[in-house]
Amino acid sequence: MPRAAGPPGDILRAWRRRRHLSQLALALEAEISQRHLSCLESGRARPSRAMLLHLAERLGIPLRERNALLLAAGYAPVFAERALDDPALAPARRAVARILDGHAPYPALAVDRHWTLLAANAAVAPLLDGIEAALLAPPVNVLRLSLHPGGLAPRILNLGEWRAHLLDRLRQQVTASGDPVLARLLDELAAYPAPAGSDGSGDGAGVAVPLVLAVPAGRLSFLSTTTVFGTPVDITLAELAVEAFFPADPETAALLHRLAPRRRPAETEPGETDP
Repeated sequence: MPRAAGPPGDILRAWRRRRHLSQLALALEAEISQRHLSCLESGRARPSRAMLLHLAERLGIPLRERNALLLAAGYAPVFAERALDDPALAPARRAVARILDGHAPYPALAVDRHWTLLAANAAVAPLLDGIEAALLAPPVNVLRLSLHPGGLAPRILNLGEWRAHLLDRLRQQVTASGDPVLARLLDELAAYPAPAGSDGSGDGAGVAVPLVLAVPAGRLSFLSTTTVFGTPVDITLAELAVEAFFPADPETAALLHRLAPRRRPAETEPGETDP
């Protein structure tokens, strides 16, 4: 799918097809006529900036790609993209830090749209002992770290099930975003060895797919959740996610509490006070 090049009508059509919508369905959703939408897609009518943003919202186009759509139509981008250390993102950084630190002694990490590791709490490092050094050299991709034969894969007791879950999740992201970097990552991960005799389906007895790890101290079983910012208008913030892992059984919780280093009293940010 074109990402920054090509007429805006072609880009709109590609996103509509990616969402499996007919012209009529999108026109009804956007409360415009099908004829108007057809003229926009064919280039017979020039879309206004407001109309492009309206259609992009209805199509669920990522903010980064909305900027590309506006540029293709000759308009200036609307959504800013700041570096994560930009002062304007300081409140968001503090929020992420509080989530990560507050989740200890359970593992939690923050990633960008390509699953690049941005931050992690202290509970993550002990799980990575013995991992190939190349996989831990920045930038670290957490999906590669999970499924690579030199990464966590040999320690994942339900590798077939976990691998199928991650590949399916990544496949959905590729479909939703059209991101070529994610598409290449999917191809790479899918080519890694799969456990013999496993179709990745699991036994279906649980409520979610767990990550079951063998560590020197014992067996750890996790359920994961994803947290994103609810109303981002900055591209960097919109593409940031926190992956938090919760113990799936009492034994895992007890083991993690035993392994956790003693925590020092939290330090407050400049200008802040403890509640």
